Amino acid sequence: MVKNESTKCQSGKLMVWFLKYYPVRIKNVGEEQKAARQTIWDFKDGRSYEEVAQMTAERLKEQFGDGLKDIVFSCIPASSAEKNELRYKRFSERVCELAHTINGYPHIQVSGERMTVHDHRKNEQEARNADIVSFDKSFFSGKKVLLFDDVISKGISYANIANRLEQFGAEVLGGFFLGKTFYKVR
Repeated sequence: MVKNESTKCQSGKLMVWFLKYYPVRIKNVGEEQKAARQTIWDFKDGRSYEEVAQMTAERLKEQFGDGLKDIVFSCIPASSAEKNELRYKRFSERVCELAHTINGYPHIQVSGERMTVHDHRKNEQEARNADIVSFDKSFFSGKKVLLFDDVISKGISYANIANRLEQFGAEVLGGFFLGKTFYKVR
């Protein structure tokens, strides 16, 4: 699963996820798993951002306490500018308001569109390598950053963004994720 040393380094950091996510192709899931899947889909469509923001802010406070005032909260960019804004703009603002942390959303811009990794498994590398994201490098330099993404599977998207931020002088503390992909129901 681990692609390279830099990905391996990032995966050793703090990783917090809230829900088990079972892709639709996993058929033997129960009602609890279906409800978690729906929450994730609703979040991706911009519908349940308040619920997820409150959940995220509470866990951030538990994890970092008063240190949050010095941490930048940034989301892993979505596959298009439209999806990124729908999914993360209000969510990021609300998490930062509730947790009293710094909003990194305005400092990462998505231009254009790339294939979604989960919809293009045969072209996964091409989807991952499409560079449609630009960063306010000076903003991130010297900052502690906590990343957020809707779903983590292998952790490659998280590691790629974390590595780029660290190239600009940021210290990535880890990642929070609404869901973590599982393929077997236990």
